[in-house]
Amino acid sequence: MENKPISRTLRLLSQLMELHNENTFKVRSVANAAFKADKLPFKMEGKSFDELSKIDGFGKSIAGKVIELLETGTIAELQELLAKTPEGIVEMMGIKGIGPKKIAIIWKELGIETIGELFYACNENRLIEAKGFGLKTQEEILKAIEYRMASNGKFLYAQVEKEAHQFLQEIKAMFPEALKNFAGEFRRYNEVISELVVIVGSNDQQVALNSIANSGLLKNATVINNHVNGELENGLLVDVICTTKGDYYEELFNNTGSDKHIEAVIERISGTLEEPESEELIYKKAGLAWIPPELREGDTYIEKAANNKLPTLITFHDLKGCLHNHSTWSDGVHTIEEMAAYCRDELKLEYLGISDHSRTAAYAKGLSIERVLQQHEEVEHLNKKLENFHVFKGIESDILSDGSLDYPEEILQRFDFIVASIHANLKMDEEKATTRLIKAIENPYTNILGHPTGRLLLSRKSYSIDHKKVIDACAANNVVIEINSNPLRLDMDWRWHQYALDKGVWLSINPDAHRNEGFLDMHWGINVARKGGLYKERCLNALSLQEITAFFKQKRA
Repeated sequence: MENKPISRTLRLLSQLMELHNENTFKVRSVANAAFKADKLPFKMEGKSFDELSKIDGFGKSIAGKVIELLETGTIAELQELLAKTPEGIVEMMGIKGIGPKKIAIIWKELGIETIGELFYACNENRLIEAKGFGLKTQEEILKAIEYRMASNGKFLYAQVEKEAHQFLQEIKAMFPEALKNFAGEFRRYNEVISELVVIVGSNDQQVALNSIANSGLLKNATVINNHVNGELENGLLVDVICTTKGDYYEELFNNTGSDKHIEAVIERISGTLEEPESEELIYKKAGLAWIPPELREGDTYIEKAANNKLPTLITFHDLKGCLHNHSTWSDGVHTIEEMAAYCRDELKLEYLGISDHSRTAAYAKGLSIERVLQQHEEVEHLNKKLENFHVFKGIESDILSDGSLDYPEEILQRFDFIVASIHANLKMDEEKATTRLIKAIENPYTNILGHPTGRLLLSRKSYSIDHKKVIDACAANNVVIEINSNPLRLDMDWRWHQYALDKGVWLSINPDAHRNEGFLDMHWGINVARKGGLYKERCLNALSLQEITAFFKQKRA
């Protein structure tokens, strides 16, 4: 064994000792030995116990640990500490900018056990209120986690949207007369992007290839046939396909849909495409209405396109209000009044549904019963004060381990609406998770099921649920399912939207906003809602103020 892995093992041991609040002198001794081990001019393997104990900063205790590591491949003390530490907490040790003391606060006080949960907490501004943290530290942690995520070669759509559009604008500036557009995952609004595909149709294909390759827009640019491959500054892989203007729309079609979708369309076409002048003509030749790019996953919408029954997909302008939002009453940044003014004046919405965390969420300043009543007084006062706008009294009630909600019935009935969500005890098998959700859905006070699977994209896997049983329960109990628009969540997964719609379930595009800027996350929610085939007639917050007021009252009745 080389010195470096020995040094790393000792360093991890010292970090875990500090995390678990062991003797400060011993922690420093192991940390100092880890530093010295990495700088030694000779190899430790093969040295005797006596030789190791004489190394400056080692002594008999460290020498014994090194011998144990060399002979067994581990250290018993390290294994004992690892057994007491969640895997995600150990992983955090590798994030630049947070040491064991800060990780202890993150774990013990904030209840965060994975890097994904930490990333989400940073986005919610939750770290800045913890002891020893501030805005600068939070931003540094956020950047470090983003770098780790990027190094896996996959990006959230929201992470790359700005850079992608900037790249296309630069291509447009280079070739103003050329045809150009995104294709692939990005054009389909996939929630996770591994490659950005751009199609360029030019009268001089070779000039376009060489110009792009030598433009400096891409790092490590290489030309392979009619492709320019490279990557953006953030590490996202890029494939620019240069073609003639005559072949442009066929190339765009072939590189936009999934393989299964393209095959399903092509097999309906007899003969060749013969340089189509638009994508619409390709679909027309296949006997289909034009299918929007976001629906080109598999063959789900082929029959609807054949029968001219494609949904008119929802847009941001269809939204009339905003539900599931957090104010300064819990872990939000802005007051209810500030959030209401932003929604009314900037977003031109008609209503705001405030739904701060419930009392079990102590880490997020969840509302006690007394504070619920105080907040309701504030909301009632605001509704008298605000013109042409209404604030609904809601709560994001934790779904407890047994599936019950977080307040007694006499408090639950005071809310206009309730978002029921799971935030704790996430390690469940499919049967337990499904049963827990269904019990909450069957509660007569539940209006909306919040982020049903608890997933954090690229960070934390969802807990397994039987989607059909959960959706069927929502249909039976008139419960709306949330499309949580936070780009880390985008939960419920768009792959289940159509099943829900077929069952008559309403969906709601909720930002889960913790600050005014968070309302704009509905943009990402719209993207995945469109992928799932959502139309405004089945979107809860596309209802007018009068309509949604009646909707809530009907549920209460």
